[in-house]
Amino acid sequence: MAGRSAVGFLLAAALLGFLQTASSFQVKDPEGKLCLSANFSMRFTVEFDTNSTKKQNATFLLPPDAHVLKVSTCGNQKSPEEILVVGFGKGHSLNMTFEKKDESLYVISALGFKFNLSDSSFFTNSSGGELTTTTKVTDIQADLNTKYLCHSNKSITAEKVSVLLSNIAIEAYVTNNTLSKKETICSEDKSSTVKVGQYSVNGSSGMCLLASMGLQLNLTYPAKNKTVLSKVLNIPPNAVSSGTCGNITVTLNVISGSTNISLNFAQNSSTEKYFLHGILVRADLPSEAAERSINVSNNNLSALKATIGKSYKCVAEEIIQVSDNASLNIYNVQVQAFKISGYKFGAVEECQLDENNMLIPIVVGAALAGLVLIVLIAYLIGRKRSHAGYQTI
Repeated sequence: MAGRSAVGFLLAAALLGFLQTASSFQVKDPEGKLCLSANFSMRFTVEFDTNSTKKQNATFLLPPDAHVLKVSTCGNQKSPEEILVVGFGKGHSLNMTFEKKDESLYVISALGFKFNLSDSSFFTNSSGGELTTTTKVTDIQADLNTKYLCHSNKSITAEKVSVLLSNIAIEAYVTNNTLSKKETICSEDKSSTVKVGQYSVNGSSGMCLLASMGLQLNLTYPAKNKTVLSKVLNIPPNAVSSGTCGNITVTLNVISGSTNISLNFAQNSSTEKYFLHGILVRADLPSEAAERSINVSNNNLSALKATIGKSYKCVAEEIIQVSDNASLNIYNVQVQAFKISGYKFGAVEECQLDENNMLIPIVVGAALAGLVLIVLIAYLIGRKRSHAGYQTI
């Protein structure tokens, strides 16, 4: 019976282990001292060309075989950047570059990827080749000598690649070979109240954009005293809005006081998709800021993507990086651009974040049901054999 219990325990452990997707990585210097520790879960969505010349998306998780490559480094006096390079699968890799900022913070200053598109286990019907891309924009930063923690999902987009980071626990520039007990909690894990606003844009041919969403700006900026400050701006639902309709692009402008946010949507006629491809942010800064205002933009996005004629919906918070010191957080969004019938949203296409949030309780429930079934079967088999052992010969 003990053997059967052990088998049941191992199977249960395997089921529960399936739910643990976070990976752990460490980088050490030549003397074996720890300089960088990183734990996170990561989901990739990669756009690639197929043999039929059509574009297709592959979505997959960072697999269990992911490991630290030897090119990872703790840096030195000439090149103080710390770099974590993780390899996985058949020639795929990701790299994170950490830098000190103003001698008080460390940041992920770059996030890069390399994919072997000939790997059919990830890229079915791919035309092959290699995809290398880098984004120099992330909002992951923490005070030195603290651990950066973020349980919420963080979405980061590069050309043809978007990643979803979660369950993050990172510390760079570790001192004395010991991880800090102090923590820097990401803004997503802190409570915030963002009210949902209703927006629309009309042109000569009718409505070209309909949106319902909460908007929040997160800004960091240098102060006059050489420190780095941050500011969170929640856009009120009664903010003034305007926009323009075009055959190729649709623009929504949202103005609240001295803050102006422009969202530019584009469409791809070959894939019949529309998406948010550009954001422009203008905002005044407090009097203690070194500069009086901030004016930044990002026109290389592929966010809020859906099929033309349908609406994009996401209850989960989405974080879109505009620059290295500005991000736009979007809450409870439903948006539709270009083709809108009857001045109302079309059929819904759910975001991947919401689908994952729905999948997790299903997987947990299935795992627990499987565990109960295994224990029940082991019990019944053990009971049957126990009775058989007492039969009269």
